[in-house]
Amino acid sequence: MGLHFWPTLGLTVAGMMTSVFIFSGVGGVWMRHRQMQRRLRREPIFTKRSRNIIKVFRKFGMGGIAFLTPILLSPIGGTVIATLLGVPRQRIMLHMFLSALFWGAALTFASIRFGHLIHHGH
Repeated sequence: MGLHFWPTLGLTVAGMMTSVFIFSGVGGVWMRHRQMQRRLRREPIFTKRSRNIIKVFRKFGMGGIAFLTPILLSPIGGTVIATLLGVPRQRIMLHMFLSALFWGAALTFASIRFGHLIHHGH
């Protein structure tokens, strides 16, 4: 779109943080809804994926979850997971903001620096 680095980074961080803000507020309600659904269907509480997420959380804490959020979990998924794990909302917001800054800067830089290599079909 021709935007420079700082506006692109700002929009990227704002987009992620909007999701984090909304879903850190509704995460508890969503969690209770999902728990009730699992009980009614008699699904196992822990899956292979949830066990792996808990391993990351135990080893690296909220920082590890936040670091992986943009590339593996999505802002919504990472926020809900952090909420499910009982992380206070302020810590979720801080760690997700730092992650958004890091990944936003890295990916914005990469797209500006190497975007010309992608063929646009002109």
